[in-house]
Amino acid sequence: TAGLTQVTERFKFLVAFRPGLMSPTLAAHMAATYQRISGGRLLLNVVTGGDDAEQQRFGDHLSKTERYQRAGEFLHVVRELWTGQPVDFTGRHYDIRGGQIVAATEWPDIYLGGSSGPALDVAASYADVYLTWGEPPAAVAAKVDLVRERAKAAGRDLRYGIRLHVITRDTAAEAWAQAQRLLDGLDPAAIERAQAIQRASQSEGQRRMAALHGGRTDALEVSPNLWAGVGLVRGGAGTALVGSHQEVADRIAEYYALGIDEFILS
Repeated sequence: TAGLTQVTERFKFLVAFRPGLMSPTLAAHMAATYQRISGGRLLLNVVTGGDDAEQQRFGDHLSKTERYQRAGEFLHVVRELWTGQPVDFTGRHYDIRGGQIVAATEWPDIYLGGSSGPALDVAASYADVYLTWGEPPAAVAAKVDLVRERAKAAGRDLRYGIRLHVITRDTAAEAWAQAQRLLDGLDPAAIERAQAIQRASQSEGQRRMAALHGGRTDALEVSPNLWAGVGLVRGGAGTALVGSHQEVADRIAEYYALGIDEFILS
């Protein structure tokens, strides 16, 4: 994405990274450099890791709770470094002595998702944008309310975003026909293998995703125009808005009315 900043002018780039695999001082250095060469177009999406097995592939052996504790310390250090002042910090996971960087004039917003209690706490304390996956509107509203309460207790005010896939056509029938074509292309054995992996996941979002459809292919519209078929085989929590252009626009407006004002659509 840093390369793409040199051949674009307006795009901002939401870059996912795992804080446990990098020093917070190095991350702050890299973000500062990115901001200078891009004209302030970096956005950071903090990924703590879905489960122990996944993280262990990277050589990270902390538990899920410990990973969020580490993410909180990491973001605390990064935000302090972004002031341009020397930073001394001693925590459970980091011991920074005299850390300092050349401050950029504009710092990237930090995006953080997660449905567990520790995720909500870290987001409330350190994120600029809390990012949810596409749960039904009532569930999204409840989660946003929880984060908003915790952020208020921390003296902070966040923005809220949602991640959704989109299948939209001139008519609803055409859109649902496309969703059905995707479903028809799935091997039942592949669905079962994917579901077994997802059931073993420690991710709260993944657990909630699996609960929406239970691995069934005949009950995938979990809310009006919200299709859970994506999650049958794709890892990570994810749903799609399916319908006519007007129906999809109406659903986006519905999420917006709940306080969601950033939409990541694919």
